[in-house]
Amino acid sequence: MLTTRFVDGAPNWIDVGTPDIDAAGSFYGSLFGWRFRSAGPDAGGYGFFQLDGRTVAGAMRTGPGQGPPAWTVYFRSEDARATAEAAEQARGSVLFPPTDVMGEGRMAVLADRAGVPFGIWQPGMTEGVDAAGEPGALRWVELYTPDVAAAAAFYHRVLGLETSAGRPGGTYTCVNPAGAGEDAVFGGMVPLADAPDEADAYWLPYIEVEDTDAVVERARRLGGTVRAPAVTVAGVGRVAKLADPNGARFAVIKSEVPGP
Repeated sequence: MLTTRFVDGAPNWIDVGTPDIDAAGSFYGSLFGWRFRSAGPDAGGYGFFQLDGRTVAGAMRTGPGQGPPAWTVYFRSEDARATAEAAEQARGSVLFPPTDVMGEGRMAVLADRAGVPFGIWQPGMTEGVDAAGEPGALRWVELYTPDVAAAAAFYHRVLGLETSAGRPGGTYTCVNPAGAGEDAVFGGMVPLADAPDEADAYWLPYIEVEDTDAVVERARRLGGTVRAPAVTVAGVGRVAKLADPNGARFAVIKSEVPGP
């Protein structure tokens, strides 16, 4: 499961790109109790979503030509430049090159062989989010991809990720950091052919909640979209897929197994 004891290859940050920071702050504040805090005048409009004073995600204003509103999942790297080079060697691409972020760390945005964007965060003063695996924080990530085998090979080469069979009788593939074992599973890979509610390949972040159905109804009232209604997955929990009013996709989960 995800915790803030981050290891290389595990998610350690998420952020949303949106054309309207104020609207996003209002939506996620009402949905999860998050409060938006600007990172300051030198941060280009970037800021943090916080819950009880702890940072759980980031947010940045995006303009025309910067792609549709979307959440980005970042993975921990000891060396962002080396990881970017590995992505290119593995037939991925570098969408935003490794860049220092005011001493807090180094970030890059890459794409896998299927063109799916993902982020890299090399810690400096900031290791990652302050909370994970608990209500209001990131709990799980999921890759929708046209080719699970190719994706598994790519992320193994670039991030050292390992995969294992998921749910019995299904085609779900679990993902964990190298050498960390199944107790460190943080996400999964799903073939697009088995996901009729998904039209394209992307990384989907799941936020832990205390009541999935209540959050779904609240998202609808706040102008969000219910992309897949709440359903109980045996051995996992109750999940639903949503989108905020600007179209950024995310999911929520009330886990069957308690968090840390």
